[in-house]
Amino acid sequence: MAAHVHPSAVVGPGVELGDRVEVGPFCVLEGRVKVGDGTRLISHVVIFGDTELGEQNVLHPHVVIGDEPQDVAYRGDERRVRIGRRNVFREGATVHRGSQRGDVTILGDDNFLMQNAHVGHDCRIGNRTIIAGGALVAGWAEVGDGALISGNCVVHQFVRVGRLALMRGLSRTSRDIPPFCIADETHIVRAINVIGLRRAGFSAEAIGALRRAFAVLFGSRRNLRVALTELCAGASLAPEVQEMVDFIRASKRGVAFGRKQPAATAGDSSE
Repeated sequence: MAAHVHPSAVVGPGVELGDRVEVGPFCVLEGRVKVGDGTRLISHVVIFGDTELGEQNVLHPHVVIGDEPQDVAYRGDERRVRIGRRNVFREGATVHRGSQRGDVTILGDDNFLMQNAHVGHDCRIGNRTIIAGGALVAGWAEVGDGALISGNCVVHQFVRVGRLALMRGLSRTSRDIPPFCIADETHIVRAINVIGLRRAGFSAEAIGALRRAFAVLFGSRRNLRVALTELCAGASLAPEVQEMVDFIRASKRGVAFGRKQPAATAGDSSE
């Protein structure tokens, strides 16, 4: 079934539209743009190339994909955006192309960007993430599968947010947030994201292992290298704990802090 393009839309000669694509009123598609089967552009959507969107994405009014990066060094060189399948972009969400020193901004599948969410140049966004209203993810940042960036959060450039991590509303970070953790305020980790892990199908044993590891690493604020040595000194680690350890060891920006006071029940969460 052919694409349906509203008469008021502007679709450039380099644009490729898949089957059953809907391009609504006053949309603008320019440059090398490829839109996958079944994708809907509701109205007033702007997409600049070089950009590819997979199948069954939904773009609400005033979404902008592939515009120039907010990088003062950018000189107009061709850069890219690559977006997977079944993503939802709500009103005013923006995703910028790669920067002068970069190449491509990548989003995976089944992500949900709420109103006015921003993904900067050269970011790597995994699958099944939620980037809530007003959240800002700066250039070169990475967001792991299933992570939740709550409303009006700020993620500094080059920061990594680990798999199934949760940033509470209005929080900000210029340090890496380890997988499976809840963060708030200024890069402080408070607990393991127990509810999120249960929803993702993690076993009680895996969650228990993560809570115990969190207590060692972040239950009180101390030297993280010492805490890692203590954690890894015993028996072999559960796979989920090993993932957290590997993430911390790979950090280049440094890792979020534990809270200052000792946590009597570290890892508890009602979220």
